Amino acid sequence: MDRKQCQRHFRFPGFVILFHVMKPTLSRCSIAAALLCWAVAASGFLLFEGDGSDEPGFVPPKTGKAPPPPPAQVSSAETYIPYPPPPVVPQARSEKKKPPKPPVLYTKLTSPHGPLDWNTRPNDLNNLLKSMKGMIDVNFSMDVKPLGSVDVNSEKNPILYRSGHFHFSWSARERKRIRSLLLNGGMIVLNAGLGSKPFYDSARAELKEIFPEAPIKRLGPDHPLFQAYYDVSNVEYCAGVRETGFLESEPWIEGVELNCRLIAILSRWDMAMGWEGDASSSYQAYKPESAVKLGVNMMAYAAAQRAWVQSIAKSMEYTDADDRKGGKIQIAQIKYRGEWKTRHDALSMLLHRFNQKTEVPVLFEETEIRLSDPALFDIPLIYMTGHEDFKLDEKEAGNLRRYLERGGLLVAEACCGRQGFGAAFKREIRKVLPRDSLRRIPMGDMMFTFPNPLQKVEVTPALAAAEGGSSTIEPELLGIQKQGNYVVLYSPFGLSGGWEMSQCPYSFGYQNADALRVGENILMHALTH
Repeated sequence: MDRKQCQRHFRFPGFVILFHVMKPTLSRCSIAAALLCWAVAASGFLLFEGDGSDEPGFVPPKTGKAPPPPPAQVSSAETYIPYPPPPVVPQARSEKKKPPKPPVLYTKLTSPHGPLDWNTRPNDLNNLLKSMKGMIDVNFSMDVKPLGSVDVNSEKNPILYRSGHFHFSWSARERKRIRSLLLNGGMIVLNAGLGSKPFYDSARAELKEIFPEAPIKRLGPDHPLFQAYYDVSNVEYCAGVRETGFLESEPWIEGVELNCRLIAILSRWDMAMGWEGDASSSYQAYKPESAVKLGVNMMAYAAAQRAWVQSIAKSMEYTDADDRKGGKIQIAQIKYRGEWKTRHDALSMLLHRFNQKTEVPVLFEETEIRLSDPALFDIPLIYMTGHEDFKLDEKEAGNLRRYLERGGLLVAEACCGRQGFGAAFKREIRKVLPRDSLRRIPMGDMMFTFPNPLQKVEVTPALAAAEGGSSTIEPELLGIQKQGNYVVLYSPFGLSGGWEMSQCPYSFGYQNADALRVGENILMHALTH
């Protein structure tokens, strides 16, 4: 009987039953069950039908060490260094005291297929949290739950964590629960165990189902995640990663972003092995130091972003003032391959504020369009933004060139001041207009005088730190002119977060009020030229 026949005929039903009745904790019983599962895996038998164990890129789990018995006052799902509790009624010396539980940071998601599917590294989060306690003196605990028991309140479950080697899928109801938690300020971290491709492929497919409006993409080295606490724009990998042909030194982390917030993280290479301190050269994994620093950064980023989400309150409600007299001018946001819409309400709120403040009897009408669309030439003003690298194909570049040569205006911004988009925009605009260069607009230009005089602008704390601690700087806009008029205006610093009155805490941009003033001046220039 060959291997596939064995997989069809021998399913070890006793183990399957054990997996289903076992409580999702890190007890000795669950560790014993896990060891049985590993024995099954080592024999080459299926975990379940369609688990991906016979597909290219599958990496079988390695046996993990059982966690040490927890202290009596600590549940098996917690990990922290106990500290004295508040004063209480004196107890006998033989009685053990129970310290207050630190807040939960990670919730490890279980699977109905047993520990082999979700807990092959029992100490991964335990050790990461211990490392965080020692490195940056933060004290958190973890929890272990099935997805159906997870509260959508992000305060109770700040970061969901799922690791594995096999294919997996969630139900429509589970996807809805995850989406609700993440939109409320939470985050999910998905870790491909030993770089196993079936898990990685499933994670990408699930994120696409949960957030069809937001593409999953690889994060560039300038992403705030990689500088949230440590600089991990370059990392160290075990030799097993290099054997796959991946030779880069940058982290391979993919993610989903909505409104400038990273809500889902997918690691192509294993972080859990590094968190456990296991650095075998054959592993498709990060080395321990890099893995732990990535883990610390995820914690710092998630905490800052969750606090930001909770503090945001819509400052204004955009409504199209149809009762105003006067014509309309269209402004179109450019759709391209990549994350072309970083903020969903920014442009609407800027347009509303402009009409409200200036009382100009002309309304802008917002739409979305691709550069390849012939209707582009009927729109006088187009807007483009993003976070990461992008490329225009020949048709898009050619259409944009003709649009600008005919007097159209392109307004672009590097959302959050991100260098990935900035470098790409400068490269692509050189392809579009090879004889012209983006030049900084001088402070005496009308762009900085009407309707708002702009000598200095307040900047975000992140940009202030990059500028040597100064909280105000001269506004910076770059432009390309043809026949005395600007046809391209580009801001290297973030504007749209300020237009929404909610700049991201990691943004390199202008504070809300000044971002709006810069935007109003740009719109006035578009009307008067």
